Amino acid sequence: MLRNREIRILILTMCTTSLVLLVIASFFSFVAMVFTLITSVVFIVCSILFTTWRYREIEKLSNYLRQISSGDYTLDVRDNQEGELSILKNDIFKVTIMLLEQSTLLKKEKIHLTDAISDISHQLKTPLTSMMVMADLLSDDHLPPEKRTEFTRNIVIQLERMEWLVSSLLKMSKMDADTVLFKKQQIIVNQLIQKSLEPVLIPIDIKQQTIRIQGEDTVTFLGDVNWTSEAIINILKNAVEHTHEGGMIDISFSENALFTEINIKDNGKGIPKGDLPYIFKRFYKGKGENESSIGIGLAMAHMIITKQNGVIVVRSDPGKGTYFQIKFYK
Repeated sequence: MLRNREIRILILTMCTTSLVLLVIASFFSFVAMVFTLITSVVFIVCSILFTTWRYREIEKLSNYLRQISSGDYTLDVRDNQEGELSILKNDIFKVTIMLLEQSTLLKKEKIHLTDAISDISHQLKTPLTSMMVMADLLSDDHLPPEKRTEFTRNIVIQLERMEWLVSSLLKMSKMDADTVLFKKQQIIVNQLIQKSLEPVLIPIDIKQQTIRIQGEDTVTFLGDVNWTSEAIINILKNAVEHTHEGGMIDISFSENALFTEINIKDNGKGIPKGDLPYIFKRFYKGKGENESSIGIGLAMAHMIITKQNGVIVVRSDPGKGTYFQIKFYK
């Protein structure tokens, strides 16, 4: 303890003060000098004991902080007594809890990053294998021209699929990490629907499906037009894919004091009840899905909508169609 400079100064100050008081007391009487000596000794001993106790408490806190810095957050130094030392202990405990939460969050992000990389790797494996096989076949000099054209077209399709897949997974990873900044724009829903329909007009035309849109031009909500359009496109793609040739897709929208609502309904084959709870789950493929389905379109739509304080629910009647209801609350 005497190694501490503060304690040495304290003891020296108290001894000097006591000596001065003893000298002053000696001018009065021997009794006054003895009384001053006893009082000084008691005062110095009490001060040393109190200082020793405080330094031990500080040493405990120092050891506690060392354990925290090494990653051990299990100790609890909370103290409900009055005093500055108790306040310091409670403040250190609050910082410990904050560090523990940050550490837990960091671990979750690492696990999520690992899962995301694993998902991307798994999803890319199939098209890569397919392209390697076709590239090997194309190296055959005796391959008929029509087969060469077919294999080349298949490679292009697989490359487009991989590009879309990687792009979609990166977008979802950004949303998972909360690094996407959604704008707060005044979106006119009718314009949003028209914009979202553009990428699916060709498959709609090929399947000779009918699109019916109902809603006022005054219906709006606050959101990010590009990201919301991405969500609507994915829902429309799902509707077009699961609706038979000559089928009908109804889009309606409305607004009230609480929310803006967008409904997309088709008269396709519907979704089995067993699949309904999982259709917004990433990489989930229903029992009736074809091989080309990956299962990230609806998951992405769900993420985009919920990240913008929205809600999406789905109801389906197998054989009669599926109904998506989207609400953006104000």
